Amino acid sequence: MSDRRRAILEGAARVIARRGVRGLRVSDLAAEAGVSTALIYYHFKDRTGILRHALAFIGDRADRYTGAADEVGAAPSTVDPHRLLERILLLEFQDLPEVRENSTAWGELRAHTIFDPELRDELTAAGAAWVEEVAGLLAAACPAAPGAAVTAAAERLTALLEGLSGRWLSGLLPAAHARDLMRGAIGVEIGQLGSLTP
Repeated sequence: MSDRRRAILEGAARVIARRGVRGLRVSDLAAEAGVSTALIYYHFKDRTGILRHALAFIGDRADRYTGAADEVGAAPSTVDPHRLLERILLLEFQDLPEVRENSTAWGELRAHTIFDPELRDELTAAGAAWVEEVAGLLAAACPAAPGAAVTAAAERLTALLEGLSGRWLSGLLPAAHARDLMRGAIGVEIGQLGSLTP
Protein backbone atom coordinates (compact mmCIF):
# COMPACT_ATOMS: atom_id res chain seq x y z
CA MET A 1 0.00 0.00 0.00
CA SER A 2 1.35 3.40 -0.95
CA ASP A 3 2.06 6.00 1.73
CA ARG A 4 -0.63 8.32 0.37
CA ARG A 5 -3.23 5.59 0.24
CA ARG A 6 -2.37 4.61 3.82
CA ALA A 7 -2.59 8.26 4.91
CA ILE A 8 -6.05 8.52 3.36
CA LEU A 9 -7.27 5.36 5.09
CA GLU A 10 -5.79 6.41 8.43
CA GLY A 11 -7.48 9.78 7.96
CA ALA A 12 -10.78 8.09 7.12
CA ALA A 13 -10.62 6.00 10.32
CA ARG A 14 -9.92 9.16 12.36
CA VAL A 15 -12.71 11.18 10.75
CA ILE A 16 -15.24 8.34 11.08
CA ALA A 17 -14.26 7.83 14.73
CA ARG A 18 -14.61 11.57 15.45
CA ARG A 19 -17.65 12.49 13.37
CA GLY A 20 -19.32 9.25 12.35
CA VAL A 21 -20.00 8.01 8.85
CA ARG A 22 -22.51 10.77 8.19
CA GLY A 23 -19.87 13.33 9.13
CA LEU A 24 -17.33 12.02 6.63
CA ARG A 25 -16.84 14.65 3.94
CA VAL A 26 -14.25 14.10 1.23
CA SER A 27 -12.94 17.65 1.65
CA ASP A 28 -12.44 17.07 5.38
CA LEU A 29 -10.78 13.73 4.70
CA ALA A 30 -8.42 15.38 2.21
CA ALA A 31 -7.43 17.97 4.84
CA GLU A 32 -7.00 15.24 7.48
CA ALA A 33 -4.81 13.12 5.19
CA GLY A 34 -2.92 16.06 3.70
CA VAL A 35 -3.86 15.18 0.12
CA SER A 36 -6.11 16.60 -2.60
CA THR A 37 -9.72 15.52 -3.04
CA ALA A 38 -8.78 14.47 -6.59
CA LEU A 39 -6.27 11.98 -5.19
CA ILE A 40 -8.93 10.51 -2.92
CA TYR A 41 -11.29 10.05 -5.86
CA TYR A 42 -8.44 8.60 -7.91
CA HIS A 43 -7.78 5.90 -5.29
CA PHE A 44 -11.33 5.21 -4.08
CA LYS A 45 -13.70 6.44 -6.85
CA ASP A 46 -16.50 7.59 -4.50
CA ARG A 47 -17.61 7.87 -0.88
CA THR A 48 -18.76 4.24 -0.79
CA GLY A 49 -15.32 3.16 -2.02
CA ILE A 50 -13.74 5.15 0.80
CA LEU A 51 -16.00 3.46 3.35
CA ARG A 52 -15.36 -0.02 1.96
CA HIS A 53 -11.59 0.41 2.01
CA ALA A 54 -11.71 2.07 5.44
CA LEU A 55 -13.58 -0.97 6.79
CA ALA A 56 -10.91 -3.32 5.41
CA PHE A 57 -8.15 -1.08 6.77
CA ILE A 58 -9.74 -1.08 10.23
CA GLY A 59 -9.97 -4.87 10.18
CA ASP A 60 -6.33 -5.24 9.13
CA ARG A 61 -5.21 -2.79 11.80
CA ALA A 62 -7.13 -4.71 14.47
CA ASP A 63 -5.34 -7.90 13.39
CA ARG A 64 -2.03 -6.13 13.88
CA TYR A 65 -2.68 -4.72 17.34
CA THR A 66 -4.19 -7.91 18.70
CA GLY A 67 -1.05 -9.74 17.54
CA ALA A 68 -3.00 -12.84 16.56
CA ALA A 69 -0.54 -13.76 13.83
CA ASP A 70 2.35 -13.94 16.30
CA GLU A 71 1.02 -17.07 17.96
CA VAL A 72 -1.27 -18.52 15.32
CA GLY A 73 1.76 -19.37 13.20
CA ALA A 74 3.52 -21.09 16.12
CA ALA A 75 3.70 -24.86 16.47
CA PRO A 76 0.32 -26.18 17.67
CA SER A 77 1.85 -27.82 20.75
CA THR A 78 3.16 -24.45 21.99
CA VAL A 79 -0.10 -22.51 21.70
CA ASP A 80 -2.76 -22.55 24.41
CA PRO A 81 -5.93 -21.74 22.42
CA HIS A 82 -7.80 -20.55 25.52
CA ARG A 83 -5.07 -18.03 26.38
CA LEU A 84 -4.70 -16.97 22.76
CA LEU A 85 -8.45 -16.38 22.52
CA GLU A 86 -8.34 -14.28 25.69
CA ARG A 87 -5.41 -12.31 24.31
CA ILE A 88 -7.09 -11.57 20.99
CA LEU A 89 -10.40 -10.50 22.53
CA LEU A 90 -9.07 -8.63 25.57
CA LEU A 91 -6.67 -6.55 23.49
CA GLU A 92 -9.75 -4.94 21.95
CA PHE A 93 -10.07 -3.03 25.25
CA GLN A 94 -6.64 -1.39 25.23
CA ASP A 95 -6.92 2.25 26.21
CA LEU A 96 -4.74 3.37 23.30
CA PRO A 97 -5.75 5.99 20.73
CA GLU A 98 -5.44 3.57 17.79
CA VAL A 99 -7.60 0.92 19.50
CA ARG A 100 -10.25 3.42 20.62
CA GLU A 101 -10.31 4.93 17.14
CA ASN A 102 -10.58 1.52 15.49
CA SER A 103 -13.36 0.33 17.80
CA THR A 104 -15.29 3.57 17.42
CA ALA A 105 -14.98 3.54 13.62
CA TRP A 106 -16.02 -0.14 13.46
CA GLY A 107 -19.09 0.63 15.57
CA GLU A 108 -19.94 3.61 13.38
CA LEU A 109 -19.62 1.60 10.18
CA ARG A 110 -21.73 -1.21 11.67
CA ALA A 111 -24.42 1.26 12.80
CA HIS A 112 -24.36 2.92 9.38
CA THR A 113 -25.60 -0.28 7.73
CA ILE A 114 -28.83 -0.06 9.74
CA PHE A 115 -29.81 2.98 7.69
CA ASP A 116 -27.86 2.36 4.50
CA PRO A 117 -27.09 -1.19 3.35
CA GLU A 118 -24.22 -0.19 1.01
CA LEU A 119 -21.62 -1.82 3.29
CA ARG A 120 -23.74 -4.72 4.51
CA ASP A 121 -21.98 -7.36 2.41
CA GLU A 122 -18.52 -6.22 3.51
CA LEU A 123 -19.55 -6.03 7.16
CA THR A 124 -21.16 -9.45 6.95
CA ALA A 125 -17.96 -10.90 5.49
CA ALA A 126 -15.77 -9.18 8.10
CA GLY A 127 -18.03 -10.37 10.91
CA ALA A 128 -18.07 -13.91 9.56
CA ALA A 129 -14.26 -13.95 9.34
CA TRP A 130 -14.03 -12.78 12.94
CA VAL A 131 -16.51 -15.43 14.13
CA GLU A 132 -14.53 -18.04 12.18
CA GLU A 133 -11.26 -16.98 13.85
CA VAL A 134 -12.82 -17.16 17.31
CA ALA A 135 -14.52 -20.47 16.46
CA GLY A 136 -11.19 -21.92 15.35
CA LEU A 137 -9.65 -21.15 18.72
CA LEU A 138 -12.69 -22.48 20.59
CA ALA A 139 -12.54 -25.69 18.54
CA ALA A 140 -8.84 -26.05 19.36
CA ALA A 141 -9.61 -25.56 23.06
CA CYS A 142 -12.56 -28.01 22.96
CA PRO A 143 -11.90 -30.44 20.10
CA ALA A 144 -14.78 -32.77 21.02
CA ALA A 145 -17.42 -30.02 20.84
CA PRO A 146 -19.85 -30.10 17.89
CA GLY A 147 -19.16 -27.53 15.18
CA ALA A 148 -22.56 -25.85 15.49
CA ALA A 149 -22.06 -25.31 19.22
CA VAL A 150 -18.59 -23.89 18.62
CA THR A 151 -19.91 -21.45 16.01
CA ALA A 152 -22.75 -20.36 18.30
CA ALA A 153 -20.28 -19.75 21.13
CA ALA A 154 -18.08 -17.69 18.80
CA GLU A 155 -21.08 -15.63 17.72
CA ARG A 156 -22.03 -14.95 21.35
CA LEU A 157 -18.47 -13.93 22.27
CA THR A 158 -18.03 -11.58 19.32
CA ALA A 159 -21.46 -10.01 19.89
CA LEU A 160 -20.65 -9.55 23.58
CA LEU A 161 -17.34 -7.94 22.72
CA GLU A 162 -19.05 -5.46 20.41
CA GLY A 163 -21.59 -4.58 23.11
CA LEU A 164 -18.97 -4.22 25.83
CA SER A 165 -16.81 -2.15 23.49
CA GLY A 166 -19.69 0.25 22.88
CA ARG A 167 -20.24 0.67 26.61
CA TRP A 168 -16.52 1.15 27.23
CA LEU A 169 -16.17 3.72 24.46
CA SER A 170 -19.24 5.55 25.77
CA GLY A 171 -17.69 5.82 29.22
CA LEU A 172 -20.36 3.57 30.75
CA LEU A 173 -17.95 0.77 31.63
CA PRO A 174 -14.28 0.89 32.70
CA ALA A 175 -11.93 -1.06 30.42
CA ALA A 176 -10.78 -3.28 33.29
CA HIS A 177 -14.36 -4.31 34.06
CA ALA A 178 -15.07 -4.94 30.36
CA ARG A 179 -12.00 -7.21 30.23
CA ASP A 180 -13.15 -9.07 33.37
CA LEU A 181 -16.61 -9.63 31.89
CA MET A 182 -15.11 -10.82 28.61
CA ARG A 183 -12.66 -13.14 30.37
CA GLY A 184 -15.53 -14.62 32.39
CA ALA A 185 -17.65 -15.15 29.27
CA ILE A 186 -14.77 -16.91 27.52
CA GLY A 187 -14.40 -19.21 30.52
CA VAL A 188 -18.13 -19.98 30.54
CA GLU A 189 -18.23 -20.73 26.82
CA ILE A 190 -15.16 -22.97 26.95
CA GLY A 191 -16.56 -24.72 30.03
CA GLN A 192 -19.87 -25.40 28.29
CA LEU A 193 -18.18 -26.56 25.09
CA GLY A 194 -15.88 -28.83 27.08
CA SER A 195 -18.87 -30.59 28.58
CA LEU A 196 -20.39 -31.44 25.17
CA THR A 197 -19.81 -34.57 23.15
CA PRO A 198 -20.42 -34.86 19.41
